[in-house]
Amino acid sequence: MKRYALPFALCCLLVASCKKETKDKNLPIVYDNGPTDSLKLNQIQIIASHNSYHLKTDSSIFAWMSKADSLGILPSSYSPTGIDYTHLPIEQQMSDYNVRGLEIDFYNDPLGGQFYNRQGFSLIAQGSKIESHIEELKQPGFKVVHIPDFDFNTNYYTFKQALTAVYNWSVSHPNHLPVFINIETKEETVGGTLPTVPGLTVAVPFDADACNKMDEEIKSIFGDALNKVITPDNVRGTYSTLEAAALAGNWPTLAQARNKVVFIMQGAAEDLYTVGHPSLQGRAMFVYSNPGTPEAAFVIMNNSAQVTQIQNRVQQGYIVRTRADDGTTQARVGDYSDMNNAFMSGAQIISTDYYKADARAGTTGWTDYHVQFPNGELARIDSFSAPDKMNLGLIKE
Repeated sequence: MKRYALPFALCCLLVASCKKETKDKNLPIVYDNGPTDSLKLNQIQIIASHNSYHLKTDSSIFAWMSKADSLGILPSSYSPTGIDYTHLPIEQQMSDYNVRGLEIDFYNDPLGGQFYNRQGFSLIAQGSKIESHIEELKQPGFKVVHIPDFDFNTNYYTFKQALTAVYNWSVSHPNHLPVFINIETKEETVGGTLPTVPGLTVAVPFDADACNKMDEEIKSIFGDALNKVITPDNVRGTYSTLEAAALAGNWPTLAQARNKVVFIMQGAAEDLYTVGHPSLQGRAMFVYSNPGTPEAAFVIMNNSAQVTQIQNRVQQGYIVRTRADDGTTQARVGDYSDMNNAFMSGAQIISTDYYKADARAGTTGWTDYHVQFPNGELARIDSFSAPDKMNLGLIKE
């Protein structure tokens, strides 16, 4: 009997160690990101993409818009020069170009089909192309469009499709920095601006029901508990207002914010979204608000030349979004002044259409203008909201 004792003991030890190893594999992975994880959400700078879903529009539509623009028919806000850019899928933006902020525009479409037809083709004698043949556009829900009828090409046709892409990327990168997602609710259309042109699409206005459905669509992807979303309730805590919490620095730390996203809304539905929700209680999204209002935590100051004003807001405790470029101007002439202003301003969210150079860089009329932090940093410690923490080292994932 004794001659079997040692092999039996070794076998028991092996089984025990295997059980322990299996149990350990089921434990959550703990990432050691170093001292920078003590930084608050408002104490970092990230680079965001502007109109992150956008693809350059149909070539025949673009040619028509260019001609109409030269004749003074189109309002300046619809200048084709400003829409002559295209984006990679947002998963690739985040994985390959250090983008940690996104922008998604959408229109209300409660019945479905509002943007199924591209009526711009009717103006260029291509009536056969009016129907998009995109089934997703027939379904009720918010539709991702830049300019209905004219600038409609997109990587994601619906808000839910864009949200799903973000969610899937987040799940596959569980140590990621918080991702800021700018939501622009839109009602402006060429049809509304030029009512004398028959047949063009007119937007469906947002209402209280649409505001509730925004939260419902977010929850349909991120879960009813919103565990992967930093909400206004998370920041407000026990403070009387959301603004009071922001000014007191009651932002989550990076350790608490990793693997999560933050939604901030602007545009046509801003005021409606706050009705019945003081300080955005119970809402999934923040809104860009004016300082001095109860819901003010995020402030939009797109003119990066307002360096001193932005610095003041950052020092007060707000999170500020600004832009490094506007339209395609900077990419055409290689002007980095707005980007440098944005970096110097301390604005935490710096939006650009050029996290990488335009594919036409080096050809006539295009430069290799692109926006990245020096040395390819993923994110930077903000010198105006965290002046005493500049020596903590690099922010890692």
